[in-house]
Amino acid sequence: QVQLVESGGGLVQAGGSLRLSCAASGRTFSSYCMGWFRQAPGKEREFVAYIIWSGSSTYYADSVKGRFTISRDNAKNTVYLQMNSLKPEDTAVYYCAASPKLYAAFKYVYDYNYWGQGTQVTVSS
Repeated sequence: QVQLVESGGGLVQAGGSLRLSCAASGRTFSSYCMGWFRQAPGKEREFVAYIIWSGSSTYYADSVKGRFTISRDNAKNTVYLQMNSLKPEDTAVYYCAASPKLYAAFKYVYDYNYWGQGTQVTVSS
């Protein structure tokens, strides 16, 4: 069992930056692929980024590529999402998720077994 707790959300002006953190419990954190998803009001939850267990491979949605960076510190059981050049359309609740799968696309909600409670990010224009 893995428990995930996100933090770092808030209100920021367009063009600004935020850094989200996701702290995980459990000794197997370093073996999980970690992802970030977001959900805006009235919309489905969408993929943002993932990072594999070692941190050596990452993948981003086209909408955030070049602006967001996902990273992890396995010693601290924490995954991060650095968000720069924020836009109003980035406004959403951001969720981190953990997947124990060895092979998967890792871009879909169903690839992940564990989810945090979410943290609100609001970008004003």
